[in-house]
Amino acid sequence: MSDDTIRLSTVGRIVRRRWRLLAVVVVAGALAGYGASVLFPPRYTTSASVLLPGSWEERELLTQAEIATSSVVVDRAAEALGWTGAGGAGLRDRVSAGTADGSIIRISGTAETPERAQRLADQMAEQYVAFASRVVGGSTDPEAAAQTEALRDLVEQTGRRITELADAADPGRTVESVQARTELEKLRTSMEEAMEKLDRTDPETSRADMVVMGPAARPAGEAPPTRWQLVLAGALLSFLLTVVGHLAAARVSRRPRTGAEIAAALGTALLGTVDVPGGHAAQRPPAGGRPARLRRLLGIDTRWDLPLLQASGGEDARTIRYRRVYARLRDRLPAARRLLVVVPDGDETARRAAARLAAEAGSGPSPDSSGGGHPELRVVAVAVSHPLVPDAGAESGALVVLSAGRWTAGEIAGIGGACADAGHDVAGLVVAGTVRSRPPRRTGGSPDGAAPPAVAVGADAAGGAG
Repeated sequence: MSDDTIRLSTVGRIVRRRWRLLAVVVVAGALAGYGASVLFPPRYTTSASVLLPGSWEERELLTQAEIATSSVVVDRAAEALGWTGAGGAGLRDRVSAGTADGSIIRISGTAETPERAQRLADQMAEQYVAFASRVVGGSTDPEAAAQTEALRDLVEQTGRRITELADAADPGRTVESVQARTELEKLRTSMEEAMEKLDRTDPETSRADMVVMGPAARPAGEAPPTRWQLVLAGALLSFLLTVVGHLAAARVSRRPRTGAEIAAALGTALLGTVDVPGGHAAQRPPAGGRPARLRRLLGIDTRWDLPLLQASGGEDARTIRYRRVYARLRDRLPAARRLLVVVPDGDETARRAAARLAAEAGSGPSPDSSGGGHPELRVVAVAVSHPLVPDAGAESGALVVLSAGRWTAGEIAGIGGACADAGHDVAGLVVAGTVRSRPPRRTGGSPDGAAPPAVAVGADAAGGAG
């Protein structure tokens, strides 16, 4: 698994073999999301729009958006609202402002209820307009403002002087006096129109006329993330983390999964591979206490990254495999002798395979008979954590039987070391696997689980004859 590419089929295998664990984790993640929604109450958001008349550049609009959420505006809005425990610092995280097309500043407010959110957005818009109008009205150029004010005073003084001159002139007794009065009135009118036009074209004055485009709409739903979004996010996140954790564990796993890898870790030759009928239940360790029952309930008592179970070839093919493995073992031994069949404790698949192999050995002649060449096998289970093999006595040599993908290279090497410490030479390795049992056949052939038929294989026939 550590060198394989992660494919969608791998994820599907995790889902099929770990669906109980995934279901529990997804429910736990959903409950965590629900708890988060309880700790963080729902929020509602709405916006109020402010129109800025005149021509504004983009950078100027961004500046106005910053002004709309400045501390001065927020503090004034908090003071006007008068909410308990909601000062300027508390409201600063609940408001935001942005720009829109058409020189519009959109101010948003977030609160615990739709009514409070609406009031907050409206109040922020009003306070922004009031503050911006003061800033724009009080020009940042004092000299220009003073000159404009002086010009207005001069126009007013000139208008009064024109009125005095018109009154002092001959009140219409002569044509010249009438013309003079008319010209003075035209001059005063022109000066007043010029000042009105100056006021209308003053950019600062035009920009001060900001308009709130109606009250903010009352929000109809919660602002994201909603409670359901938190629940779904918690469930999805827990599912993804569990799947990623399985993939990461498989990537860093150093458990040999092939016969060649296991034989290399044990330092002996691979005699063959045998199968044991049964489903995934045959791969489970024997139940032992509450933790084992919990692991079985969650479906984590078997490895998910083992290859898919192949269909059984039937009892006849299974018997032939066992006899061929036994024939290879007999060929490797120079003389008939008794051997220990070492099986890791807790490896049910290997235990069943070793028992079947010992039964095949017991069906042949004994080491003391005239047939010769048939080793006698005795099955012993050793603890993987502290392997201890019986000392060499009646048995001289060991045959190791274990299942693939379950034990690490260090644990396998530890079994080989324990055999060497006890004075046993490891005669070979047999790898056991599990296959799906086929339904019994009512006609033709013997069903799975029946007594092994007397099948003569080449090596067996040779051994029996010689």
